[in-house]
Amino acid sequence: MTTTPDDPTTALPGRPPVVALATWQAARDELLVREKAHTREGDAIAAARRRLPMVELDGTVEVVGSDGPVPFLDLFQGRDELVVYQHMWYDGAPHQGQCEGCTTTAWHVKDAVYLNARGVSFAVLTTGRWDEVASYVEFMGYTQPWYSVRDVEAPVGGEMGHISCFLRDGDRVFLTYSTTGRGNEPVNGSLGLLDMTPYGRREAWEDNPEGWPEAPQADSPVGGHGSPICWYWRTDADGVATWGPTSRPVPQWTRPGATPVETLGRHGHDH
Repeated sequence: MTTTPDDPTTALPGRPPVVALATWQAARDELLVREKAHTREGDAIAAARRRLPMVELDGTVEVVGSDGPVPFLDLFQGRDELVVYQHMWYDGAPHQGQCEGCTTTAWHVKDAVYLNARGVSFAVLTTGRWDEVASYVEFMGYTQPWYSVRDVEAPVGGEMGHISCFLRDGDRVFLTYSTTGRGNEPVNGSLGLLDMTPYGRREAWEDNPEGWPEAPQADSPVGGHGSPICWYWRTDADGVATWGPTSRPVPQWTRPGATPVETLGRHGHDH
């Protein structure tokens, strides 16, 4: 039997109507008006962001990197602007026990060549002890500079999980901006692309057509790390979403030595 696109035996539950190209284009143009308004509002917010008051901090405070302790000023690498990602850290956890969300963010900024070309340096800060951090950076194959800010006060140290921006004026350093909530999303290009796809991110909070696929369950509570919030950030070796003893942040499965027999230990479910 030959089926048609509108055959009820083949149609996906909740699927939007199938229409002619001209009808689709009209609906697309209508949505474009909203998209353009969203873009212009984003531009206006960025303009306001550039006008935020600044906080001066001590640029001589020391952070620890591959060359040992260095002043925070060195992170600018002679440039006037600096963007940092403040990576969460779990002391003593194996590589697969580190934060899946932070792993995802850092993975999407593996190369800052375009930032550098615009006079902006980039670095990753974390509160982990440098010996642990160095091992993790080597395992992940990161080429961006990482620094331990253990025992360093905010805004260089302190609470992690944010993007922060700094401005240098000679030897003076200023905090200009820091993200909150979902403010890290612009770094993660995968999320932007998923937002364009028919099924979206497949997270529980999304507004989807009735009957559209739900987020796979990965044995983790709503509102916490795991399904149905960002379930795809942590999987087992077969790509199955899970927060079990053989799971790790998804990018780590491409790293040397990432074997499914390793276990998370006591850090597996408490972060």
